[in-house]
Amino acid sequence: MSLYDDAVLVLKGYQGQDELRQGYLDHLAAHPDGMWKSCGDGHITASALVIDPARERVLLTLHGKLRMWLQMGGHCEPVDATLADAALREGTEESGIAGLTLLPGGPVRLDRHHTPCAWHLDVQYAALAPDGAVEAISDESLDLRWFPYAEVAEVADTSVVRLVEATRARL
Repeated sequence: MSLYDDAVLVLKGYQGQDELRQGYLDHLAAHPDGMWKSCGDGHITASALVIDPARERVLLTLHGKLRMWLQMGGHCEPVDATLADAALREGTEESGIAGLTLLPGGPVRLDRHHTPCAWHLDVQYAALAPDGAVEAISDESLDLRWFPYAEVAEVADTSVVRLVEATRARL
């Protein structure tokens, strides 16, 4: 199965955000290259909100280009067999934490937003960090910091706040 096929199956099975979910599916139907950064009309991306082992804080990255506190995430790559793989790869690369595990149940949220490269149709997962995890700043990040849930709204935009809320409901 291709990454495109996996994305269609994941989105068809996703519960909630029906209008946005259908928009993602319509985009993929109209753009066979809609998984890739090269699709200038927008593309599917995958992200992972990293949660500490005690389930009290989230790890956010100060994105180097966007200068915003965000969850880990980005473009799908040919090495990604599934959207979950892409989210886990991005989470691991940008947090520096090996051994992340995605929360069961598939994506937590969807979020469509415009970036300097194009529209991102983000499929958002949540991942638990293992005990003893130590984060490491990647080349894409200016900073990396753990935030208690209550402080996220002070530093991040509403899309991240909604992701944290949906993640906490899943926990």
